[in-house]
Amino acid sequence: MQLNVSAVDTPKKSASWGAVFSMSLCVAMLIAAEFLPVSLLTPIADSLNATEGQAGQAISISGFFAVLASLLMSTVAGRFNRKWVLVSLTSLMLLSLVIIAVTPNFAILMLSRALLGICIGGFWALGTAVIMRLVPIESVSKALAVMYTGQAVAAAFAAPIGSYLGAIIGWRGVFWVLVPIVIVNLIWQLIALPSLPTNERQSFHTLLTVLKRPYFARGIAAVVFAFAGAFSMFAYLRPFLETITGGNVVTLSQLFLALGLAGFIGSWAAGKFANENVIRFLQVVPVVMGLVTLGLLGFGHIVVVTALLLAIWGAMNTAMSISWMAWLSQNVDDAPEAAGSLIVAAIQGAILLGAGFGGVLLDYAGIIATFSGSIFLSAIAFMLVGSGKRLLKAA
Repeated sequence: MQLNVSAVDTPKKSASWGAVFSMSLCVAMLIAAEFLPVSLLTPIADSLNATEGQAGQAISISGFFAVLASLLMSTVAGRFNRKWVLVSLTSLMLLSLVIIAVTPNFAILMLSRALLGICIGGFWALGTAVIMRLVPIESVSKALAVMYTGQAVAAAFAAPIGSYLGAIIGWRGVFWVLVPIVIVNLIWQLIALPSLPTNERQSFHTLLTVLKRPYFARGIAAVVFAFAGAFSMFAYLRPFLETITGGNVVTLSQLFLALGLAGFIGSWAAGKFANENVIRFLQVVPVVMGLVTLGLLGFGHIVVVTALLLAIWGAMNTAMSISWMAWLSQNVDDAPEAAGSLIVAAIQGAILLGAGFGGVLLDYAGIIATFSGSIFLSAIAFMLVGSGKRLLKAA
C-alpha cells in the first residue's frame, strides 16, 4: 500500500525543520517520563510499599499500552490530520505527568503509566512517517538523528538530574519539574507543526500484509530481542549500581550522566553513517551492548570502569533506535505508517518483556541473573541480524 505523499499538503522546508525540532523536544520529554523510574526506582518502591521488581513493572505497563497504541494508531486515527494527533498525544503526556506526581498508591501509578504508554506508542508509530513528510528523502536520516537527539538529551540529563533532584525534592517533585516543559512543547507544536492531512486510512489487513514480508518479519524479531536485551538490563541499572558498584546518590548521578552524554555520540554517528551502513550498525550494536553488560558483571565494582562501560552502552542505545528507523525508511518506504506501527509495537513489547523478565530474575535470582539474561537476549538479536541480507527488501 503506497503512502500517497503527493495527495497531501507538503510543508515548506523552512517550517519543516522547526517542526522536526519540536518533535525532538517531545521525544526528550517522552523518554524522560518513560524512564525516570529507572533512576528513582528505590524511592518510588519505598514510598508506595512495593518491591523494586514491582516498581520496575511501571516501565512494563507503559510498554504494554504503548504496544496497543502503536498497533491501533494508524487505524483508529484514520484520516485525522497528523498535526492534531501529535498535539493530542502531547496533551495526554501532560495529563499522565500530573497524575503520577500526585499518585496516592501503586494502582494510580500504574494508571498514569498506562496513559503515558498510549502517548509513547502513538507518537513513535507516526514519528518516522511524519519525518518522511517533513523533509526531503535525502535528509531523512539527518532528521531522524535530530529527532533522536531528544532521546540523547533525556538519556544524558533525565536520569542523573532525576536521581539528584529526587534526593532533594522527592521523586514526585521530579515529575512536577517536567510539567511546564511539556506545556512549552505543546505550544511549540501548535506553532511549528504544519498541517499534515492524510488521504489514506490504514487497516489491520495493511499491517498484516507488511508483516508477511519475510525480511520485515525477521527484522521485527531482531528488534524484539535487541530491545528486550537492552531494557532487561537498563531497567534495573540502579539496583546494580547500588549493590555491586556501591555508589551513593552523587556517584549514581555521575554514572547516569556518563551513560546519557555518550548518547550524543551515538546519535551523531548513526545520523551521519547509518544511512549508508545500516546493516553494519544493526550487527554491531547488540554485540557491543552484550559485551558491555558482560563487562559490568566482571568489573562493575570499579567505578571508573563502570563509567566507561556505561558510556559505551549509552552510545549504542541511541544508535540502536536510529539504525532501526533508518532500516525502516529504506526498506518499507512504501508503507511507513504501517511499518512504523509494527516496529514501535515490537520495541515497546520488547521493553515490556525485557523489564518484566528482568524484574522476575531480580526478585527471585538476583541482579547477576538479570544481567546474564540481558546478554542472552542480545546474542539472539545478533544471530537474527546475521549477515543482514535477509533484512533487505531486495533479498
